[in-house]
Amino acid sequence: MKSIIIYYSFSGNTKKVTQVLAEYLKAKGEVEIIELKDLKEDGKFLSQCRKAFYHKTADIQEVNMDLSGFDLICIGTPVWAFGPAPAINTYLDKCLGAEGKEVILFTTYGSGTGNGRCINYMQRTLAKKGAKDFKRFSVQQYKVKDREFVLERIREAK
Repeated sequence: MKSIIIYYSFSGNTKKVTQVLAEYLKAKGEVEIIELKDLKEDGKFLSQCRKAFYHKTADIQEVNMDLSGFDLICIGTPVWAFGPAPAINTYLDKCLGAEGKEVILFTTYGSGTGNGRCINYMQRTLAKKGAKDFKRFSVQQYKVKDREFVLERIREAK
């Protein structure tokens, strides 16, 4: 199985979860990882949240947007103001080749407020692009360092 993980991490929490997911998937086959970078990120969390709330996009580095060569697509983001990070919004808008693909969506979050709205938005966006089978999981920020907890969330993804 050939998998790809696309993620954005501002504080490192989503990156920690990505690393555990990659380790889990490597037992099943090849894994490519893309960490998105917001090229104009100002480093201010509140301004980033404002962009996320309105589903704004970001200028990201040039990355593979063609998902047709993968069996499994994984996309991870922190939850900011009820939505994905702007870099993830950009990727969701521009990616192609998701038709008929299996998808794992994952989030990291603080309070949990808006987590459902965020992950639902990502699923709707990819469903419009033809993705068919979705699994989802979320990890609260204080649990991202607990590898066994994260693995359990991955295994239980629905």
